[in-house]
Amino acid sequence: MGLSFEVIRESDAGGRRGQIDLPHQTVQTPVFMPVGTAGTVKAVEQGVIESLGAEIILGNTYHLYLRPGHEAIRRMGGLHKFISWPRAMLTDSGGFQVFSLSELRKVTDDGVKFRSHLNGSSHFFTPEHSMGVQIALGADIAMAFDECTEYPAERKRAEESLRLTMAWAQRSIDHFRAHQHEVPWHEELGGRRQSLFGIVQGGMYTDLRRECAERLVEMDFDGYAIGGLSVGEPRDLTLEMISEVLPLLPKDKPRYVMGVGYPDEIEQYARLGVDMMDCVLPTRAARHGLLFTSEGRINIKGKRYAEDQSPPDPNCDCMVCRRYSRAYLRHLMHSGEPLSAVLNSIHNLAYYLGIMKRVRADLAGTTI
Repeated sequence: MGLSFEVIRESDAGGRRGQIDLPHQTVQTPVFMPVGTAGTVKAVEQGVIESLGAEIILGNTYHLYLRPGHEAIRRMGGLHKFISWPRAMLTDSGGFQVFSLSELRKVTDDGVKFRSHLNGSSHFFTPEHSMGVQIALGADIAMAFDECTEYPAERKRAEESLRLTMAWAQRSIDHFRAHQHEVPWHEELGGRRQSLFGIVQGGMYTDLRRECAERLVEMDFDGYAIGGLSVGEPRDLTLEMISEVLPLLPKDKPRYVMGVGYPDEIEQYARLGVDMMDCVLPTRAARHGLLFTSEGRINIKGKRYAEDQSPPDPNCDCMVCRRYSRAYLRHLMHSGEPLSAVLNSIHNLAYYLGIMKRVRADLAGTTI
């Protein structure tokens, strides 16, 4: 058995309070998933991530394939053991990272040839190879290998991307089903297996999105993601694509929007019926001094905070806001202290996870 998904309560607007039972953790949904690109949520230690209430994090197939290498991670018992993370995990397929290497890649029907951003070495990713890497890493959820469409993109380009995505989705699921028993913890966790999600692409064309969703549903994936968003399109177009696709996805399986977004966006999407979201924004913004608070965004580098003894967010109960002042966080930024990234990241992650906790309570008809 892979995952099982239960919708506990649904709102009139379509928001779902549910839970996903995975081999390493039962995850309460809707959920925001911190991104641990190279086996670490940047600047935040795993025990702290746990204390913030995160039940699932992401790993990045492309980066972990390049270093330390998926076979090394397999020999060490899988990514959970390698990074000492006992809870649930999802790995992306590497498709988006390869897509972002536009100057270093060549796409064919077979797969994508690319050069490493680290040393220029040549590599070739196929759907089968992506599945093999993700099985070796051993996350609870793996993603089908897809072809992401840039924005803006001509219709012909989006149609070709859809053609590749559909062909690669079938090859991904075929390889995954044949080899899913090879996951490092298969026997250790009573024969449970990974789950595989398909990814809806189609650019910003609603008919292509619908076609992709309907064909993926026929393949019977364990869950479904909406990809190719937050690639530069206006927010109303992002919302249009999500709203178009959600009704086409099975109600008894998790629905995941990849790579979003700002705090108000993740709340909006969760209330529409999105079960899972991820984004590097909370930690990336933190490293540049941008803090998300209940009073709006603040740039902690600003001179106005030089002697501000108030907490970063007076309505936040995270370990940073309980102990430190805006003045101190500004001092750390201007001094170039590594602790700056740590504290800023902890607060932003707490803020994002807190949004989802509040939304879950609202959808369940309870209070925090």
